[in-house]
Amino acid sequence: MAIDFTLTDAQCELQANAREFAKTVLSGVKASYAHLNKPEERFFATKPFFDEVAKAGFIHALIPEAYGGAGFPNIDLAIAAEELMAVDVSVPTTMLGVGLGLQPLLLHGSHEQKSRLLPDFVEDPANRLAALAFSDVGGAANFDCPEPGAGMQTSARRDGDFWIINGQKQYTTNGSGWDGRGAHLYSVVCRTDMGLPPSDSLAVIMVPGNTPGIDIKGHHDMPGHRAVDSPVIHFTDVRVPAANILGQPGDGIAIKYKTFSWTAGLIGAACVGVMRAAFDFAFEFTRTEKRAGSVPIIDHQNAGYMLVDMKSRIEACRYMTWKACHALDVSGGTAEELPTITKVFCSETCVQVVYDAMRLVGVDSYTSDTPLAGLMQDALCFPLYDGGNMGIRRRRLHALMRAKDYDPLAAAYG
Repeated sequence: MAIDFTLTDAQCELQANAREFAKTVLSGVKASYAHLNKPEERFFATKPFFDEVAKAGFIHALIPEAYGGAGFPNIDLAIAAEELMAVDVSVPTTMLGVGLGLQPLLLHGSHEQKSRLLPDFVEDPANRLAALAFSDVGGAANFDCPEPGAGMQTSARRDGDFWIINGQKQYTTNGSGWDGRGAHLYSVVCRTDMGLPPSDSLAVIMVPGNTPGIDIKGHHDMPGHRAVDSPVIHFTDVRVPAANILGQPGDGIAIKYKTFSWTAGLIGAACVGVMRAAFDFAFEFTRTEKRAGSVPIIDHQNAGYMLVDMKSRIEACRYMTWKACHALDVSGGTAEELPTITKVFCSETCVQVVYDAMRLVGVDSYTSDTPLAGLMQDALCFPLYDGGNMGIRRRRLHALMRAKDYDPLAAAYG
């Protein structure tokens, strides 16, 4: 069977609909929060746009058909995400943040757990946010360090039929919820026994957001992704049913890596969207501007060659993203190497492409008169968040390559 990158009729329709949705709905996002100084106010200002995202079915697309959703394959999510991210980063990040918060449950939850926790998101997707509570305050790059006193510090103590969770989390996308009092559901990464190494104690426990002891302590104010919710959250004696743990203590390491593999492929699509926006602006600029010269900038070889390189990188990242998402689809979500490589490569390539667009436009690109400075702030986040490329992603790839049974061709050939 030949390898074919041709989109199906349904995928072409999805792409066109997502592009039109982004153009008609998401184009107004930035203006809605431009006058607001507090990060939480900017996030709350995007609620009407998220309502439209939910109404259009993008949240249902994240949830399997067996539990009432539309169950889009990852490659279809990537096609849609690219179109949305080419216009706005913040609202689609909130959307994908719901998927990130639910992903541990989708990948590792029992039928009973899914049947109990997923219907809320199907019934009222506009008002219910999920969040992954992974990063401890103080860092999480060495979350699985086996040395005593190191590793993940958020704890869960068993007390009869309950877990009692204590810890401090940050960068918990969607964590404040739309009312500022908490997300509807958290996937909390924690240790069930601080005396045991993470390989025996790391766990993911599903925590309803209305559980007493969850406090939103503040919000990170970021120069990019301006209207994305990124709060600091304290969990103090948060008591949840013992049945809310996914799998067993010690399963948390595998759950975490598979969860981040899901987002890795889709971050590739987000990066392509941002690169597209930067390229489109620079391309039109070089075709219409002379900068006091006699011919349009694009007629100069150095500018033309830069455009060629930018476009080549965008195309490479798009097809790498599709390959990674296809790998996730055919593997049932277990593919790890290719999605992780995609996250690293596309995020760092995105920074280069936006920078090249700024070089083509010149100093005007560093003002608010063009979108490029804002796109650069958005691009700079991609290598750093959702498992930083240095602290988490490259470390994981290094570990995979060190395994005795590592096959360098496995990712390419499935």
